[in-house]
Amino acid sequence: MADPLEQKHVLSVLDSFRSYRRLAHFNGTHVRRQALYSLPSEHWELLSKPPFSILDSFNKLDDLIDSNAELAEAIFCAGFRAFLAPSLDSEWVATIVPEKYAQDEFKIYDTVMNHLDIQTTQTDMEKAKSCVHQFYREWSAEGATERDKCFNPIIQSLNHEFTLRKSSSPELDRSAVKVLVPGAGLGRMVFDICRAGFSVEGNEISYHELMASSLILNHSKGVNQFTIAPFALNCSNHLSRASQLRTVRIPDVHPGTELAKPSDETKLPVHERMSMAAGDFCVLYSRADASGTFDVVATVFFIDTAPNLIRYIEAVRNCLTPNGIWINLGPLLWHHASRAEPGAETEESPDIQHSHTDRGIADPGSVELTNEEVVALVEHFGFTIEKHETGTIQTGYISNPVSMLQNTYRPSFWIARKK
Repeated sequence: MADPLEQKHVLSVLDSFRSYRRLAHFNGTHVRRQALYSLPSEHWELLSKPPFSILDSFNKLDDLIDSNAELAEAIFCAGFRAFLAPSLDSEWVATIVPEKYAQDEFKIYDTVMNHLDIQTTQTDMEKAKSCVHQFYREWSAEGATERDKCFNPIIQSLNHEFTLRKSSSPELDRSAVKVLVPGAGLGRMVFDICRAGFSVEGNEISYHELMASSLILNHSKGVNQFTIAPFALNCSNHLSRASQLRTVRIPDVHPGTELAKPSDETKLPVHERMSMAAGDFCVLYSRADASGTFDVVATVFFIDTAPNLIRYIEAVRNCLTPNGIWINLGPLLWHHASRAEPGAETEESPDIQHSHTDRGIADPGSVELTNEEVVALVEHFGFTIEKHETGTIQTGYISNPVSMLQNTYRPSFWIARKK
């Protein structure tokens, strides 16, 4: 928070969660009510009556937006406590917060935010909305179908690797296998790997994801604490209003309770086996002090976030121990195509390219590779591909299983061992 640009970004992220309720009501129902009333009166009056009852549906949608907003505001509070509160002057806060709000955490933080210079970006607003949506995939019982298809192959591969290592070292404890999960998102795979007995570190660059995962992993009070309507704000391709407005409860398991249970798999307590590192994967894990730190790197729906995949491969190779493995599952929906703006080739380009500052994924340049080329590149950098499957797994990503529109990934799954 000492960096002014970093602080500016954190404030934008915090405000995006704080503003979720207001913006969702405006875009979700207010605009649609206006559009409905713009129809000829006999048309909107018809649609307001059964069996359509569009206005009643809007009222229900407003209630669901409020329910979603409870989660968004809980993330805001958790993020405020973690990132902003330690840097505030408590005496100043006391002078601006009315006494009537003294026991209301959200109102206190909301008042402080109103007194700060905040420039919230549209991108951060969209990310906050997407983050609330993502809880369906990672922390609801209904999202287990998607999770199982993507996370089970990782856990099974970890179990297989542990069995191989234990055959030559019978006294080996599961906690001795150290796993890194880049792009940890909302933390569910980190949690599942820890619950399986391994030591695990999640890595995430997104403040949205860091704040949300912190809420669920560190501050959730129990199973089914929040109710969300993951598909309510998207009004297209629904078979029925009931389908659009259906709700799920999260979290489906309480991390604190689950991880506090005695384990036959390991002797090491959970607080010594699970951690989260914030920052750019390339920068953090390419450093000399990260060399040979992990036995396994597990990436799920991650490598296509790389503008330059070589940077990712180099970071994985650096942080893996000799004979360590890289388990990867995901598609190749490249995120950074054509990043350069028109006219970007300026006199500054050579200075940028030869800068000694490692900007990680912010470095210039990008390339999109095929699956065959990705595997060949991994092999080129000193890995042996021990397993490679394509087309055996089919999964959506935060998809509504009863929608009229279904997007299906057939991700590549491979295991590479560092020579």
